[in-house]
Amino acid sequence: MDATLRRTPLYERHVAAGARLVPFAGWEMPVQYEGVIPEHLAVRSDAGAFDVSHMGQLHVDGPASGPFLQSMLSNDLERIGDGEAQYTLLTNEDGGIVDDLIVYRMSAGQFLLVVNAGNREAAYDWLKEREARGTEVRDASDGYALVAVQGPRSLERLGLPASPAFTHGMGEVGGIEVMVGYTGYTGETGVELLCPDDEAAALWDAVLERGVKPCGLGARDTLRLEVCYPLHGQDLTSETDAISAGLGWACGLETEFTGAEALRRLKADGPVRKLVAFVMEERAIPRHGMTIEGGGEVTSGTHSPSLDVGIGMGYVPAARAVPETELVVDVRGRSRLARIVKKPIYKKEP
Repeated sequence: MDATLRRTPLYERHVAAGARLVPFAGWEMPVQYEGVIPEHLAVRSDAGAFDVSHMGQLHVDGPASGPFLQSMLSNDLERIGDGEAQYTLLTNEDGGIVDDLIVYRMSAGQFLLVVNAGNREAAYDWLKEREARGTEVRDASDGYALVAVQGPRSLERLGLPASPAFTHGMGEVGGIEVMVGYTGYTGETGVELLCPDDEAAALWDAVLERGVKPCGLGARDTLRLEVCYPLHGQDLTSETDAISAGLGWACGLETEFTGAEALRRLKADGPVRKLVAFVMEERAIPRHGMTIEGGGEVTSGTHSPSLDVGIGMGYVPAARAVPETELVVDVRGRSRLARIVKKPIYKKEP
């Protein structure tokens, strides 16, 4: 493995468990333990744990931190109070997505931003260069570990109380104090547990001792794609905008933030292309970068363990971005039929 790859505080735990390790966003990360399918199904039916310590944690503090972030982030930060969180975008002047992230509102003018691993430096530099007086932006990522526990039995297994999605507070797992965020990337009930990096191994052990299955990035990708959560670097980039990506709901276009004017124009004029979800009608697995006939491209694709069919997301001309529209995907030189569906692709049965 490349010696320049970074390792999370749980690296030794992954090696000891026999995980298959791969490079991801500059990190050496577990892609699977037992296998993608059993790990995926464990999260859909019970509970699975993911090491997401490669994600970045940025602190934004100070008396002017609220107004500063309101001017930097796409969503309306004033909609949330202390103890709440919000999905939002860091956008450039053209409305392009520098990163998609979750902002946690703490007390006393303090905010925690959890950013994508591959965008940690870009997001920090973007905010630091624009830092307002009365605001301090700090990259605290190396001091934390983050464990995501997801699935319908996750709270029961951890002994944590239920709480509305996108709230957070302090809690305890296995005698370790953690910040509990009721957030996740799988479409299931679950939490993300933040602790000091030197307590990561003890937290991981405590989670697994409660019958939670360790899961890798492979299952994380299939789970998020089934529920159409976008991945930055594939479905979202600094060249793609929130309106085309179907993320207008995460933009407070009545507020003023970097790129707001460009996004208002895009919404008024209508985007040229749109990000759609699709299901393969023929036996084939779509992959990132494959061509969609008529001027489209697959941005994410996989085999869905829940539905046992090829699924994906991709950009197509706006006029064709209608559910039930037939698509033709070039799968390794062969034309394969697909059908646009409403998001999410996978819907949990009541």
